[in-house]
Amino acid sequence: MSERKETKTIMEFLAENPDVDVNNAWERCWGIQTGIIGRIRERFEVSKHPSCEGRDYFTSEVHPENGQLEGSFNSYTGENMDWLVHSWLGNRKRSILDINATAFLGQETRVPHLTVIFGTIPRLYFYAEYTPRMDLRTNPDYLNKYYEPVNKDFLEFRDHPNWTRFVSHGTYLRSFMSPICVSSHAELNDENIDYCETYLKTFIDRWFAWLDEAETVPLSERDALQTYDLKVRELGYRNDPMNVLPIQIFGAEEANRMLEMRIGVDQIKAVKGRWK
Repeated sequence: MSERKETKTIMEFLAENPDVDVNNAWERCWGIQTGIIGRIRERFEVSKHPSCEGRDYFTSEVHPENGQLEGSFNSYTGENMDWLVHSWLGNRKRSILDINATAFLGQETRVPHLTVIFGTIPRLYFYAEYTPRMDLRTNPDYLNKYYEPVNKDFLEFRDHPNWTRFVSHGTYLRSFMSPICVSSHAELNDENIDYCETYLKTFIDRWFAWLDEAETVPLSERDALQTYDLKVRELGYRNDPMNVLPIQIFGAEEANRMLEMRIGVDQIKAVKGRWK
């Protein structure tokens, strides 16, 4: 591996090791995320969104360079949970996995949204984030409430010798990240997956504790909060540099359909303006 560890792109990593069997990583990481999604579904009354019908498992045509991609996409929505997504896409015999668990809350509270991503490139990639509900630069009280308490854990993760920071080449995606967002990669082994699993226990428990203690947002402020939430949700997905991969594999039209399904365009149309 070259010395350029932080700024190497995912495509460059994959080009160096294109044919690694990552089935074991898929089983472990998908299992960890399934537990997180299950816990969220126990707390929030949600139902599967019609847009993901028939997407429990799907495959692509065989691509000359990347082979056949496979994946799963399930999205849920409910009264207090705008958009809950559990999905994966990849080729378990050819190095690449992208496994996502994302929870976009409704506007009853200002508790940050939650995102947990595992990937293989074929190094292990890990992303853990509390997506802010307001601009942290102009709302220091919000930052001190939800981000300062996480700072110690974040710095300990960054200091761990096994892990290297992953720097996205997308300027928007870097601007999207909070000060405690973990976006790192390490050797693909059980030890490093164990470390992520331990980190996530505290990370997820903390999020649920915030929900238990959250103040209710006044009705008069929920429309503005929803406008912010929905814009952040859409822009985060649309500006992901990894969108190039499904375009290559599925073609522009199908990739755009998949992107809009991830965003939840139909769900956004249904709920937009509900607080006016």
